[in-house]
Amino acid sequence: MNTDMIIIFFGELSTKGKNIMNFIRLLGNNIKYALRDFKNLTYEIRKDHIIILLNGEDFSEVKKPLKKVSGIGSFALAKNVDKNMDAISEEAKEVYLLSKKTTFKVETRRADKDFPIHSDDVSRKVGSYILRSVETAKVDVHNPEVMIHIMIRLEGAYVYAIKEKGMGGYPLGIAGKSLCLLSGGIDSPVAAYLMMKRGVKLECIHFAAPPYTSQAVIDKIHDLLHVLNEYQPDIKLYVVPFTELERKIYEVAGPSYCVTVMRRMMMRIAERIANKHNDLILSSGESIGQVASQTLPSMKVIEECCHLPMVRPLACTDKSEIIQIAKDIGTYDISIRPFEDCCTIFTLKDPVTHPSLEVVNKIESEFDWQTMVSDCVKNTTAEHVTLEEEF
Repeated sequence: MNTDMIIIFFGELSTKGKNIMNFIRLLGNNIKYALRDFKNLTYEIRKDHIIILLNGEDFSEVKKPLKKVSGIGSFALAKNVDKNMDAISEEAKEVYLLSKKTTFKVETRRADKDFPIHSDDVSRKVGSYILRSVETAKVDVHNPEVMIHIMIRLEGAYVYAIKEKGMGGYPLGIAGKSLCLLSGGIDSPVAAYLMMKRGVKLECIHFAAPPYTSQAVIDKIHDLLHVLNEYQPDIKLYVVPFTELERKIYEVAGPSYCVTVMRRMMMRIAERIANKHNDLILSSGESIGQVASQTLPSMKVIEECCHLPMVRPLACTDKSEIIQIAKDIGTYDISIRPFEDCCTIFTLKDPVTHPSLEVVNKIESEFDWQTMVSDCVKNTTAEHVTLEEEF
């Protein structure tokens, strides 16, 4: 027995208690879907790790989609060998040679307590074998260039060296569903990614204001969602016709309170759509203090009109950090395309940063926003954006 396989390690997921198998089963299903194009793979789902038997598939190709499955702490290409010291030592030597490094350390975990040799003794024996077999090999227990891992379990022994970092977080869908406000800027796609990383399945809502905003903005939203499709293969998008309501807000509220009132209307529309489609929360890319509508006093007044919780995964994140994540996940270059969205089409002078709820209520009493919000909800269009649609 000498089988190529991938071992999936759970990371944060492993801290769960009695319900951990719910997480693991969902993660297993998500992995199988992500790797659905690799027909030869077979899977073994266990309570503390998942085994993927490659059966001839190319690891370098399999690992690409695997890195975008939330809930995976790390994974490694490993060999399953016979549970005896000769087979384990020989495979460990091969792993060391393939690393093309000089210094090494062997670390053993022995889950099978019936195996006659203790973990530390296995490590010493395997290390000694490598030193005898490879003239240039050196042990460094403090800072080795390569760490050789040995797992001895009931079903066999696994040997591997390099752990690849996974996406982390929790399996997509385990935490329920959120409606994410997606403007098309840098922040909101990053917020969407971080929500998915925490196991939240997303639907997205975009506010369009033609003719002030163009079809290019909608195309930009689709392109952003196609990137996010790599983490969630099917994302429902709601596009709200916001032009008439936005015009009225600007007319009644003026430049100081326009953004505050506009954001409250967006929250009301989003909440109605979320409630209609069983989204548990709203989410957005807001970051404390970044713009006038994102000061704490502004957030308090804006959110006062909404009963659903608003989650802001970027609330305490610096812009430079947000930009780096956007570049890492592939949304940055799309987000900076020079097309204005409904939040940027009007040039506002001195927007209020400490809005008064009393003033806001007075402004809203001066027009029939209830009917206009209802019309926006009624005329909202919905579509599914999928990875396959891109090709």
